[in-house]
Amino acid sequence: MERDKSTMLALLQLLHKYNFKETEELFRKEANLQNVSIEDTPQNDSEVNSVLSAYKSEGDPALYEKSYGELKKFVESSLDIYKHELGTILYPVLVHMYLELVYNNHSNEGKQLIEKHSNSLEEYYQNDLKKLSHVSKREHMAGNELIDTFKSNQFIIRMSRDTLSILKRYLQEKKHSILLNIIQEHLYFDMYEGVARNKSQIDATSGALVGEATRQDNKTKVYYGLLKEPDIQNIATKDEEEEEDNGGPDSDKPKKKKAKKDPLFSKKTKSDPNAPPIGRMPLPNLKDVDKLEKIKALREASKRVVLGPESLPSICFYTLLNSVNNVICAEVAEDSSLLAVGFRDSLIRVWSLVPQKLRMMKDADQLVEVNYESEDVLVRMMDDKTAESVRSLYGHSGPVYCLSFSPDKNLLLSCSEDGTVRLWSLHTWTCVVCYKGHLFPVWSVKFSPHGYYFATGSHDKTARLWATDSHQPLRIFAGHYSDVDVVQFHPNSNYIASGSSDMTIRLWDCVTGNQVRLMTGHKAPIYSLAFSAEGRFLASAGADSRVLIWDLAHGHLVAALASHTATIYCLSFSRDGNILVSGSLDCSIKLWDFTKLAEEMSLEDVNVSHNPDVKTNTESYLLRSFGTKSSTIIALHFTRRNLLLGFGSYLQAGTI
Repeated sequence: MERDKSTMLALLQLLHKYNFKETEELFRKEANLQNVSIEDTPQNDSEVNSVLSAYKSEGDPALYEKSYGELKKFVESSLDIYKHELGTILYPVLVHMYLELVYNNHSNEGKQLIEKHSNSLEEYYQNDLKKLSHVSKREHMAGNELIDTFKSNQFIIRMSRDTLSILKRYLQEKKHSILLNIIQEHLYFDMYEGVARNKSQIDATSGALVGEATRQDNKTKVYYGLLKEPDIQNIATKDEEEEEDNGGPDSDKPKKKKAKKDPLFSKKTKSDPNAPPIGRMPLPNLKDVDKLEKIKALREASKRVVLGPESLPSICFYTLLNSVNNVICAEVAEDSSLLAVGFRDSLIRVWSLVPQKLRMMKDADQLVEVNYESEDVLVRMMDDKTAESVRSLYGHSGPVYCLSFSPDKNLLLSCSEDGTVRLWSLHTWTCVVCYKGHLFPVWSVKFSPHGYYFATGSHDKTARLWATDSHQPLRIFAGHYSDVDVVQFHPNSNYIASGSSDMTIRLWDCVTGNQVRLMTGHKAPIYSLAFSAEGRFLASAGADSRVLIWDLAHGHLVAALASHTATIYCLSFSRDGNILVSGSLDCSIKLWDFTKLAEEMSLEDVNVSHNPDVKTNTESYLLRSFGTKSSTIIALHFTRRNLLLGFGSYLQAGTI
């Protein structure tokens, strides 16, 4: 009795604090606490929190079974046009009924309820329902990530006005207080005008931890266009034209014509209307050496093979032997000259993929003699005597989960289970900065395409934006309900995409720090993200073995490609944007015809439709599947000339 009284006093204090006068007086009368002085009552935050977080008890646990059974029967007997949308409430209602029963010490009844009805729900909910069923006592609920998410967030359901009216009518007629309380407190309906969605449309965007994205989540304008770099493109194009004018074998002319049609140069005189305003995101000024490198890259890219169904890329696959359960990640430099691999024992190794070996900078005494005015000053600063084909980097105290080269390949970023991100100099082969901000393992790190900035994703449920010259993050992107497993920069460096174990993808604006897109549709954690060459589309993949394609202009899912049979860890677009490749733990690389997919997307309809149809005819877009002997795919990379490089670990018999 004393405990109940203290709980009432705690709630009374809360009502008084927030000035709910009428509710306070009513509560006093019902609780017989008219003479209690609020000022004299000691504050107890833990008791206040327990009152707010407690699930209400409806007394008889049998009412839960009766109420859910009748709801399920009502859904199944509804007209087909409304049945599927009405069915979307069954999963969150079952979860909250179970949690209420467990919280009020009716674990057996809760277990019976979830065992009886869970099998009738969609397959992609079964894993979470299984996790919930292990929570059988109130004490187990505290600190459980899944339960905390359900308790503190409303489950979002997108529903047409007509379907919602039918549901409201049912609730008014039946007057189930249990059902009504759960729906009012724990569900949020994002109502839209129009025809109710069918089963396939609902399944396409369902599966996330807290339901679907609301239409309001994707209303913000996104500048998905590419930044213009006219001076460099013009120089590179002019050089190419001069080479062509100088003559050459007639047999080379068709190749030159193909290169001219390359999208890399086709829009050199036009500005992208969807590009962000100039200077919107402060980017580092290009040094002369950077401009020369970009010109070199554009010249090389102009000679690349234009890929398509009739011209598939050649593949060079690197297999890491004797590395089972030890190699975690691999990364290739933008110019395809360096390979970095992260190991479980905290080691990082860097290999040269070209004849030039890895050299170290000369010592201070020798650097004095270098002529700093010379054009090749960087070459002169390196010591040829120290040339090696592989270098090892030591510094982390836990497994290395992700690596990223800077665009100029002078720096390497690494992140680890030890919660730190390290910046390595590839001239001195030492760690120059250790960034400490995340308090838990950091799963992903990625350099901006323009350098200077980088992004991280962690077990602490946040993604962060950093600059190499600052030890504190510039932005902290909070919103995910579980681990941020992967981060990826947009090609224009204005946005960061993050994929999470909460089965959602979020797009963050680096300038404002706001979330501008929320995309739901995956049924399992997301481990890989890749932006298309022109910046409008985002490809994602993960543990549900599917590749999903999203239109960033509206945040819509436009295609779901299912052909892999295991987790997908890597995605990559060809340099011309015509081919999308995916690599999986099923020891296969699959090539997808992205040009055909983009042409068949009804983007005009997307502008007015609340839910466009999703392309699922996988076979029409799958160009080819390449299987390795027994090597899982951990990294994919297109060279500037569109040669595909793959990397994997060889699995010996019996290792899985």
